[in-house]
Amino acid sequence: MTWRLEKEFRFEASHQLPNHQGKCSRLHGHSWTGRLVCEANRLQESGSSSGMVVDFDLMTKIIQPLLEKYLDHWHLNESLKMESPTSEMISRWIFEKVKPDLPELTAVIVDETCKSRCEYRP
Repeated sequence: MTWRLEKEFRFEASHQLPNHQGKCSRLHGHSWTGRLVCEANRLQESGSSSGMVVDFDLMTKIIQPLLEKYLDHWHLNESLKMESPTSEMISRWIFEKVKPDLPELTAVIVDETCKSRCEYRP
């Protein structure tokens, strides 16, 4: 028996993939959508999160500072200090920042467009 939760977040940001052999080598932006994925085979048994894998509100509180300081309305090459911030690199970056505060996190999904998605699951 396993429970799987997803908490969606959104941000607007620009990036540039300078080594890409196509139009993504030029500066451009996206309306990004992401999801934090948490999984567990047990529910919390006590406290305010009793009966939950993790409180959705906690997931929001953990991702919000990253949105404000690094993701939403930022140029990701600069804010994430990456030469080429691909969806793959961004999803891993988010996972590594969130995991210490959210042990139930098993994956981060990032949609670069409505038709292009990446899931990072270490």
